[in-house]
Amino acid sequence: MLRLAGEQVESLFDEVLPIEVRELPGDLARLDVLLADSALLDPIARRWEDSARAFGRPTIAMSLFVRLMVVKQRSGWGYETLVREVSDSFHLRRFCGLSVTASVPHESTVRKLARRLGPEVVDEITRVLIDAAVRERRFSARAMRVDSTVVEADVRWPSDAALALDATRRLAREGARAAALVGDGAGRVVDRSRAAGKRLRLIGRTVGRRLGRAGGAREQVLRLTGETGELVKRSIREARQLAARARASARGRGARRKLAAAERLEREADLAQTVARQITQRVAGEKITDRVVSLADPDARPIGKGKLGKRYEFGYVFQLAEITPNTKKGARGLILPAASRIGSPNENELLPATAAELERLGITPREAAVDGGFSPPSTNEALPETVVFVAGRQQPATRRPRKRLAGYRNGCEGRISHLKRSYGLRRTRLRTHEGARTWVGWGILAYNLDTLAIRPD
Repeated sequence: MLRLAGEQVESLFDEVLPIEVRELPGDLARLDVLLADSALLDPIARRWEDSARAFGRPTIAMSLFVRLMVVKQRSGWGYETLVREVSDSFHLRRFCGLSVTASVPHESTVRKLARRLGPEVVDEITRVLIDAAVRERRFSARAMRVDSTVVEADVRWPSDAALALDATRRLAREGARAAALVGDGAGRVVDRSRAAGKRLRLIGRTVGRRLGRAGGAREQVLRLTGETGELVKRSIREARQLAARARASARGRGARRKLAAAERLEREADLAQTVARQITQRVAGEKITDRVVSLADPDARPIGKGKLGKRYEFGYVFQLAEITPNTKKGARGLILPAASRIGSPNENELLPATAAELERLGITPREAAVDGGFSPPSTNEALPETVVFVAGRQQPATRRPRKRLAGYRNGCEGRISHLKRSYGLRRTRLRTHEGARTWVGWGILAYNLDTLAIRPD
């Protein structure tokens, strides 16, 4: 059963507390006013299944959940730390709508709700907030600056041999679960992780010898990597055979569990097949166009942005568009729901989604400033009613507006850095592309709330 509003915050115990404890600090008090708008919870109500709104065990209050997630993104805490800190703080309790005697939800409840609601709900809450700011708080979006950034996935630095090790281990684990359900005669998936790990360690020693300028190191690395690929292929064959036996034996009681186990095993086999194909292409010297860098987060991709310190990053590209009331130095505005796509899309591939957000909100900025990675014809087509400044490629003829827009565009780099430092956009802790969109969406919502909180009425 869906609960949108929480219980009464005040209690008899509040009478014995000092006034400093009962009153919220300035920043939390301003956020509390913004989050008191019941319209912000409408996207959650629309998302919830009709059959579950009035039946079943009651959920935690959605107003409490939204405020917990805002606190989480502003502070950078994990779920367990978030629950512990809110439980120990009178101010955070009052901000989240919890009385002194109320219990804080378990961290797993907050974590699962974030996954269940997904990125669409967070983006819709952001749209409601921006629309209310334009209509009720006289926010005027006269200018816009757009740039893309990489939000790193929560993965380690990848290598083909390490992926092969993960694939053999995961196939053996899922195979053992499926074999236990099928029973006698099911066969098994041999755990070849020790053999793959041995070759991975040999590759590390070979790289060390290569750094010592020993000859033939590259050939040794390719040979050992190819051997790990063969181990993965053998595990894939055994996994597919076991999945077929699990489906064939799915009769009567326990059939659904066997079919689910077979589906999980096939999914792991498909991922392992991708790893094996990548290894084959690498050994053959072929180009790998859509490289998988993690089995735990199969949507993450290698992205090269030309940075000196990081030649490649592994994660997702997000295009951030900030609408501001002016182009002055230090201008701070609201950020639209971010556009993203799996892989390494260029700027103009994501720009139509950003333009669609402007159209959805009914906003037409007078000026837009972007960097030289945007194509002027495509950008002008996507923003036909806006004067577009493309750094180094399409600029005003006179010096003053050219300098003004160049400085305004440079501020986008600082805004992205601000979001990475203070709102968690440096690295997503939720896996898959949907999880990354959810993580970024909550960060953008928290930033927009802070922007409106410090903005004079």
